[in-house]
Amino acid sequence: MTDLSAFPITRRWPAAHPDRLQLYSVPTPNGVKVSIMLEEIGLPYEPHAINIGANETWTEEFLSLNPNGKIPAIIDPDGPGGKPFGLFESGAILLYLAEKSGQLLPKDPALRYETIQWVFFQMAAVGPMFGQLGFFHKFAGREIEDKRPLERYRAESKRLLGVLEQRLDGRPWMMGDDYTIADISLLGWVRNLVGFYGARELVEFDTLRNVPAWLERGLARPAVQRGLEIPKRP
Repeated sequence: MTDLSAFPITRRWPAAHPDRLQLYSVPTPNGVKVSIMLEEIGLPYEPHAINIGANETWTEEFLSLNPNGKIPAIIDPDGPGGKPFGLFESGAILLYLAEKSGQLLPKDPALRYETIQWVFFQMAAVGPMFGQLGFFHKFAGREIEDKRPLERYRAESKRLLGVLEQRLDGRPWMMGDDYTIADISLLGWVRNLVGFYGARELVEFDTLRNVPAWLERGLARPAVQRGLEIPKRP
């Protein structure tokens, strides 16, 4: 049996199936990227729900795997060289799983880097901006009388949606005919923006044509539907 005892996180969240990839997450836009990816590629895994409301990401055990204190993180019992391997940051995990499985990442070098480019676009722009807009529109930021931060993030989120709208013109997926990790990285964030954050009207989402159609296609995928609920919230 695979021994994962070198990873302190397994003391707090024990592995019932240590031979499977261990996922430490919760269904947020960053978290569902990895659960969707795992569902798409069919790699056996064991999900562990991390209670971010109870600050479990700041516990010593979680920080031992992800010093950034954010979800998701993974342990692959069959990592490089056949040794257990821990990894954090959702974009890095998507790339790792794509290369490990040989799926959802083009083999052509130019297309491969172009795909990674859009994953980085999500990580550096879409995620931070949409998240801040959600804070100022739905959460505690609503109480701030000065609405300039909200307007700043609204304007930037609209601009980023415009970038996606242009990219998807004439393309069913971010890379054309092929669904890739670029789509997986973005789906949860766009879904949250117009759904959970309730910012659909704020960003004039329904004036777009390509992004809503892409989102509908993505959410119709069975693996996406499953991944959006994994792991079950504690």
